[in-house]
Amino acid sequence: MIATGPFDTADWNAQPPFDDRAGVTLGHVTMSKTFHGDLTATSVVHLMVVSTPVEESKAYVAVERVEGVLHGRSGSFVVQHLAVSDPAGRSLRVTVVPDSGTGELRGLRGEMDIAIAPDGSHSYTFDYTV
Repeated sequence: MIATGPFDTADWNAQPPFDDRAGVTLGHVTMSKTFHGDLTATSVVHLMVVSTPVEESKAYVAVERVEGVLHGRSGSFVVQHLAVSDPAGRSLRVTVVPDSGTGELRGLRGEMDIAIAPDGSHSYTFDYTV
């Protein structure tokens, strides 16, 4: 199955860096999301972020619990993010954590692509099975 739609982000809360050496900084950020479209849900994301002296070179890992309704099925699930970027490009992988689905989303598996438009709006494409 494929689910698509936009999502909003809010409440970006960056903690002071917990490690900063030679211009390489490690930090923790939390934020919330509201999903619309085929997935109507809310989530809180916990990100561990890395920035470097080269502005385009950075990375983050994150876990996010999503709670709501996916194509009429209610429940929650957790996704894991793995992202890295440098001057040559960027990659992002967002994967459902196996066996994290609850309610009618038990057994959920899949990957989510996230797109950011030039105007800053966000959307998702979620390829999944239940």
